[in-house]
Amino acid sequence: MGRTLIAKEMRAHLLSFRFLVSFVILFVLVVLTAVVLTGDYVRKLDEYSGRQAEIDRYLRSYAHFNRIQNVLQPAQPPIPFLALIRGLTADVNMEAFDDDPLPVMFPLIDLTFIVTILVSLIAIILTYDAVSGEKEEGTLKLMMANGVPRSQILLAKAAGACLTLVGPLLVSLAAGMLVVLLHPRVGWTGLDWGALGLIVGGAVVYGGVFCLIGIFVSSVHHSSGSSIMTSLFVWTLLVLVVPNLSPYVASFLSPAPSRIKIARETSRLTDVDRDDLGNKLMAEYQGQVLKDYPVLAERLSEAEVKKRVAEDPDYRMAYEANRAASERAWAEANRIQGDKAGLLRADLARKEGAQTDLARAISMVSPLADFAYLATDLSSTGTRNQAHFGRLAQLWGQAFYRDYRTKKVEELRAKDPTADAWNTAVDMSDAPRFRYVEEGLGGRVQAALPPFAVLLGYGVVLFAAAYVSFIRYDVR
Repeated sequence: MGRTLIAKEMRAHLLSFRFLVSFVILFVLVVLTAVVLTGDYVRKLDEYSGRQAEIDRYLRSYAHFNRIQNVLQPAQPPIPFLALIRGLTADVNMEAFDDDPLPVMFPLIDLTFIVTILVSLIAIILTYDAVSGEKEEGTLKLMMANGVPRSQILLAKAAGACLTLVGPLLVSLAAGMLVVLLHPRVGWTGLDWGALGLIVGGAVVYGGVFCLIGIFVSSVHHSSGSSIMTSLFVWTLLVLVVPNLSPYVASFLSPAPSRIKIARETSRLTDVDRDDLGNKLMAEYQGQVLKDYPVLAERLSEAEVKKRVAEDPDYRMAYEANRAASERAWAEANRIQGDKAGLLRADLARKEGAQTDLARAISMVSPLADFAYLATDLSSTGTRNQAHFGRLAQLWGQAFYRDYRTKKVEELRAKDPTADAWNTAVDMSDAPRFRYVEEGLGGRVQAALPPFAVLLGYGVVLFAAAYVSFIRYDVR
């Protein structure tokens, strides 16, 4: 009996005009999105390769430590999943607005957008009259008259709608993946396929949630017209209102200081105030050195200083003591002002973190947000990947600035004590380069479990609500 009921539901959906239109739109949109995003991914690969080539050329010929931090920045290479999911790696660059305003004004869609918006709408369209429509047609009364249990009817409607929805989604995604994989410059690994399989599983659960929403609303109303209006209202609330409203609610409940204000304050502390303190400390420390080494009071040209350092060991000792005093003064100034700026940044990070966590918790009331978190975390395009990237960048920074730079500066000064190590061009082609490695699938799955559990919880609660409502439903 159950299979017969499910087959009846699926046949009714598959033969309907709304299913045909939904399938065509979904198929065309997924394929076109795959074509556009694959081209965008290849373009980003070329841009990344070009930037790395320019950095390599700079490191060989023009690099010096005083400006290297503005050039040698950790950068994440484009990952193959960008051919399907844009995520947070595609932050809008307002400087590019003048060159090409369309991506800013009309952002590209991706698989996450298609699932969260289009698939949820299709689920509502398929199920808004699941119960009320059959009552209007009189078929629901006939099934009851033949002794079909209401629980079996409800299960058949839920299973039939979900299976009908999964078919077009899988066919469309298969066509989109064919477009992606036929491109010679896109290479997927086993981890990517595993993540995609889990994302598809999440998409099926997400679509099932909205199928159950449609069935539940239909079991509450006695006319299809009122059912579609209520279903669309619930869809708007869960898909559009809650996710977009959550940051504002979180900012009201857990305020954080202005980033612009903190940036200005830290810039003043580490620039103007640091220079004032550094000059003061340098005058103090070098004044003491001058007392110990009166020979430094002589006014000599740069060439004369170099010659005397090379020929006079005593003068060289005095020169190095003076330079050490200067470095100690600026190191002390950097430490003091850096600690002050660090306190401001730490306070900002703590408050922003609390606000972000609260906004995420509020947004997870929406199934859209749950699937978005699930998809971006599994595909390494979400906030978890940003944190992972930050940890890799921190490790690289320690290797470069703490180890490599210190070694190079010591080598320069060993050759010429009078050399300006910070502003002298140095061959840095042997510098440690940043290497991005995606997080393992285990960590990504662990991050995706909470939103997936919320989606499953939604499904259980909605099915229970639909069951209670349908049990009491008057079929007359």
